[in-house]
Amino acid sequence: MNDVTFNFIKEHLNDDVKCLALSAFPEDVDKNFVINQIYARQLLRHKVFSWAADDNLLFPAHLSVEQCSSELTALYKASLVRGDTFADLTGGLGVDACFMSKSFEISHYVERQQQLCVLAEHNFATLGANIKVFNDTAESFLQHCGNYDCIFLDPARRDNYGRKMISLHDCSPDVSSLLPLLFQKTGIIMLKLSPMIDISMILSELSDVAEIHVVAVKNECKEILVLMRQGFTAKTKYCCTDLKDDNRFVYQEGEEEEALCQMADNMGRYLYEPNAALMKGGAFKLIGQRYGLSMLHKNSHLYTSDVLSASFPGRVFSVQAYSDFNKKVKKELLKELAAASVMVRNFPIRADELRKMYNLKENSQHFVIATTMKGERKIIINALRLY
Repeated sequence: MNDVTFNFIKEHLNDDVKCLALSAFPEDVDKNFVINQIYARQLLRHKVFSWAADDNLLFPAHLSVEQCSSELTALYKASLVRGDTFADLTGGLGVDACFMSKSFEISHYVERQQQLCVLAEHNFATLGANIKVFNDTAESFLQHCGNYDCIFLDPARRDNYGRKMISLHDCSPDVSSLLPLLFQKTGIIMLKLSPMIDISMILSELSDVAEIHVVAVKNECKEILVLMRQGFTAKTKYCCTDLKDDNRFVYQEGEEEEALCQMADNMGRYLYEPNAALMKGGAFKLIGQRYGLSMLHKNSHLYTSDVLSASFPGRVFSVQAYSDFNKKVKKELLKELAAASVMVRNFPIRADELRKMYNLKENSQHFVIATTMKGERKIIINALRLY
């Protein structure tokens, strides 16, 4: 990258790339290259901020940037494993390899696309990361590589038609088929999987699963991490965490099946909505048991109590009033309410329809919550968000 291009990127870093693409460029500046670099840096500002701030890094086509791990999730992975030798067999942009390499003495990056390997080699050197780059497929590399303390894989989750894959057998590489060979090369395997995957399927398709981590950021589930330890036969540990709030809910395989959570006959003073990581984890009875809450309905995933549980990992509301869903709701329950966020859980009418029905403007602190209670009772709740 020449000085003219370097300076042009810095000058236009905050421009709208669609508008910039229609403007004139200096003769010795590659327009496609510049647009790609600016777009990538704009995306990475919110995902991998330390990389976005480094003017000397180079980035590939937007798909690799869009699909890469965030800095927060990469650091979380690095906190889970450590040792002497490490290999990332699905390198991609190299974010996971770079941050996880800090927990190991020797690190290898393996990627099938040559262009990504060239960029990774440049970026690792720029960042001072001691990572050796291999242009190879995971399957081929495993045939001739040595042993590692930990191997990481992030299987591709899209087919040739762009459809998202949710089964491990439909991902590339097919980790479930590679397990015997992987365990010849390492005792610890970490997988990054789509947040769309059915967690119950993981235990049926994989062996030696020691830990499953459901990772969210700002109440959005980002990825599922699976940690396999060769020869592991004990109960799998589950950890549901939101990295922004550092809320963690840890439990073991079988605890949800054994948990007891009573159903609420009436609404208490407080209402609780589990965060995205907990919702994905699916320990719904256990949540109620741990925090002393009553469940509104087995499919509503909302809880209530008369005593405030301040440590609950999710949103907590103060119930102002509630009533059955009927024609009197607007006149009685919501008669003085002009603005509120509308939330629907296990309810036959959409949120936008209810907003129109009750003529409500938006308000981030006041909530109208429509849901179903025990006995299929449809209710509307007037509530204030506490936190």
